[in-house]
Amino acid sequence: MIEKATSPANISAMLQTLRAHQAEATGQLGAVDGLGQKPVAKTGFGDLVSNAIGNVNELQNTEDKIQDAYDRGENVPLTDVVLGMQKSSLAFEATLQIRNKVLKAYEEILNMPV
Repeated sequence: MIEKATSPANISAMLQTLRAHQAEATGQLGAVDGLGQKPVAKTGFGDLVSNAIGNVNELQNTEDKIQDAYDRGENVPLTDVVLGMQKSSLAFEATLQIRNKVLKAYEEILNMPV
């Protein structure tokens, strides 16, 4: 059993896996994982927040267009208008609550004794 673990093929495979994990941990682009595939690009926290805010903004803009169409007398059901308003309101409130939680966590980190 020990002979199999210390064989040159197993050692080189383990070194390749370790190098792939090291490259992934340091964030080097073009790194190859143990299977010979390039790892998927990671998105940062800022990108996630920007995408979430962009989605909420897009939802609110779409709802504004539907509401304007209803106000102009176009053939838009009132239920679609009300449901759209509720969806955009709920998305905004969820974003606001997440922002409050993040700010509270940031303040707690700032107040931690070092």
